[in-house]
Amino acid sequence: MEFPYTVFIISLLTAYLIGSLPFGFWIAKLKGIDIRDHGSGNIGATNVFRNLGARYGITVLILDIAKGLLPVLIGSSIILAESSTYLAKSNDEEALKGFVYVTLAISTIIGHNYTFWLGFKGGKGIATSAGALIPFLPEVLLGSFIIWIVVFFTSRYVALASIFAALSLPILTYALDHNYLFPDINSSWPVLLFGILAGLMALWRHKSNLQRIVKGEEDKFERKKK
Repeated sequence: MEFPYTVFIISLLTAYLIGSLPFGFWIAKLKGIDIRDHGSGNIGATNVFRNLGARYGITVLILDIAKGLLPVLIGSSIILAESSTYLAKSNDEEALKGFVYVTLAISTIIGHNYTFWLGFKGGKGIATSAGALIPFLPEVLLGSFIIWIVVFFTSRYVALASIFAALSLPILTYALDHNYLFPDINSSWPVLLFGILAGLMALWRHKSNLQRIVKGEEDKFERKKK
């Protein structure tokens, strides 16, 4: 049995399309504003929270996580089921599974960051990346979330917390897989490479935030007062 290339390609395209849904932009539009013209100009949950309040910000956060989770969860289930015989005969089943997971994750993250709905300009991909990690690296996601919390409550900078959390992904993946507590974590080379790319992407997408932090011009997180 050969690898189901047609199903794989369709799943990648579907992941991109789902990831590209700009929920933050649409929800703000329902309130009569273009979120790109307010605050940081980002369409993500943080900027929506600051400008429209917790109810709308949390809604966008949940939706952005969901659009990362569902394409990876459903797409990987279908692809791996279709290729079960092929995987069983493979010399490196873990790496092939990791490749399926990370390509679906990358597709949905690219969809969020470069959505065709908004001229291929989207968000920064942190919430969507978190959702995409749930199906195959939940323990690593939990560890990076703890790092996010520590950095955020220490600095009050969402961007800085997001960068540290993203950069921790490959380190946590390797460290947690090489101990007796989490022996089943997939730390194959595609997964480790994905972690490195996710960290570099977070740095790139937050470069303007870093520049403002260095200059002392970045606003610390607080809800916009009415």
